[in-house]
Amino acid sequence: MSAPVFVAPAGSLDAVRAGDEYVLTGPEGRHAAVVQRRGAGERVDVVDGRGVRLATTVVEARGTDLALQVQAVTREPEPPVRLVLVQALAKGDRDEMAIEAATEVGVDAVVPWQAERSVVVWRGQRAEKSRGRWGATVTAATKQARRAFLPPVEQVLSTRALAVRTADVTAAGGVVVILHEESPLPLADVPLPGGGELLVVVGPEGGIGQAEVDLLTEAGARTARLGPHVLRTSTAGPVALAVLSERLGRWRES
Repeated sequence: MSAPVFVAPAGSLDAVRAGDEYVLTGPEGRHAAVVQRRGAGERVDVVDGRGVRLATTVVEARGTDLALQVQAVTREPEPPVRLVLVQALAKGDRDEMAIEAATEVGVDAVVPWQAERSVVVWRGQRAEKSRGRWGATVTAATKQARRAFLPPVEQVLSTRALAVRTADVTAAGGVVVILHEESPLPLADVPLPGGGELLVVVGPEGGIGQAEVDLLTEAGARTARLGPHVLRTSTAGPVALAVLSERLGRWRES
């Protein structure tokens, strides 16, 4: 069974070496030492969200901190193609369900999208609060999946801002795919980039408006369908990412 994962601040593990003692502190240390009651000799991994992973064994709990003996340090390389989920805001927490599963599947970044038919609206303080909630969901899913990379949750984009992002991505050699049930092109046949970003755009429960499709395709995006069935917004993104991860060879790596 794989070791549980705890997340340290980005960059904080750069100087740690095998044989060192590392003390897990803060909320993660308290969760490990007090809530989970991790004991001496147990295996624990600590990651920094940027690919560094410490394989450790517990020495002892020190109040709300956990002292760890570092057995090995690995630095996982970033994938050549960065998978990005552009998830439309949706009611009933279906957008959070989508980003949770997408993180477990292996997404590299998440972009909230204020689509035309999104019932939920992010503005002002609500936007920051909601983005923070998405960040907490992604962090929990990262730990659940035992990942060393923590996908960032970017700022919410309007459709026009997404069109600009689409133009930038495609100009740099990346690919932007809009999941659309009426597309003649199966996702399995979409040409993959050799590097850069691969954006998967998922609409809200009411679907993507034709004007939005037109704007994004004019900016360089292409539409693709997943299969013969219409999936909910909470399901489509993770399923598409799974298909693309297999095509990119990610799931064949140890």
